[in-house]
Order: sequence, then C-alpha cells, then structure tokens
Amino acid sequence: MKRVTLLVCAGLLIWSPVFSFAQSLADVARAEEARRKNVKKPAKVYTNDALKPDFTTPPPPSPAAVQTDAAPTPAPATPEPGAPSAPASPSAPAQAEPKGPSDEAAWRKRITTARAELQRSQTFAEALQSRINALTADFVNRDDPAQRAGIDQDRQRALAELERVKNDIVKQTDAIAAIEDEARKAGVPAGWLR
Repeated sequence: MKRVTLLVCAGLLIWSPVFSFAQSLADVARAEEARRKNVKKPAKVYTNDALKPDFTTPPPPSPAAVQTDAAPTPAPATPEPGAPSAPASPSAPAQAEPKGPSDEAAWRKRITTARAELQRSQTFAEALQSRINALTADFVNRDDPAQRAGIDQDRQRALAELERVKNDIVKQTDAIAAIEDEARKAGVPAGWLR
C-alpha cells in the first residue's frame, strides 16, 4: 500500500508542471491574439523578386576553373564528337571586346573575368608560398642528405612556379588597368566596371 501511495504521489509531482504549462500556454495564446488584433498593417515581406541583383561582387569561380595542381593540363587536340566546345580563355585574342559604351553586360563580364582570374592567381601564389615555407622548414629539420635533396628539388620547383605566378599577377593587374583605361576612353560609366 505504501508503494502505491508513493507511486501516485510521484506521478502527481511529475504531471503537475505539465498541467500548469498548459494553462500558461493558453494565456500566452490569448495575449498573442490580442496583440495581433491591435496591429494596424502587416509587416513588409521581402522576396527574391523584390531585391535587385548585386553586381559589385564577382560570382565565385566554378570548380572546374580552379587549378588543383601546379602543372597545367594540356588541352585535347581534337574535341570528341558531341562534347561541348571549351570556352575561350580571357586572354585569347579571339575574345569579343565591347566596342563602345552601349554594351554593359559585355563590359561587366570582361572586368569580372579579369578580376576573377587575378584573384585565382593571388590565391594560388599564397598556396605556393605556404608550400615553400613548409618545404623550407622540412629541409632544415632533416638530417638525411638524400631526403634533403628530394625536398630541395620540390622547393626549387615550387619557387619557379611561384615566380611564374607572380609574373602572371603583374600581367593580370596590368590587363585590369588597361580595361579600366579603355572603358574610360570609350565613355563607359564607372558603375559598369564595379
């Protein structure tokens, strides 16, 4: 009998907060209903259609455009039948350049492509510098001459690649300046190149 009484008391103690919560939940619901009746007009709802696109930041590079290794992969000599044709590189002479201030999309695409290419090169240079730093630390900490020679070869290749990438960065920076100068001379609004 004592056990049953103990279980009933324990059950009441456990369920009493649930009953009191249900009562306070009803009070909260009544208060919310009263608040909604007092609201004069509904709040503004923003949708994607209501927002204007932001052209100030370039789109992120596609995964295929990001280089994963230092050596460039050669392009196939003949494309396979049915395969989509590869887009021309931004530095190719066949690239269609806008001829006047009337083609905003072409100017935006041209400057965005040049800036994205520069950003990729800068990121790649930073990665190469990190690799060179790691190889230098590894070289200093090795005692075995054979291991040191292999590490030094890797470090020298990375240094040569970094020098090439730094030259590319200079060329890409000059190309961006040339695009901006050409646009200024053509009377293109500055907002198109942002």
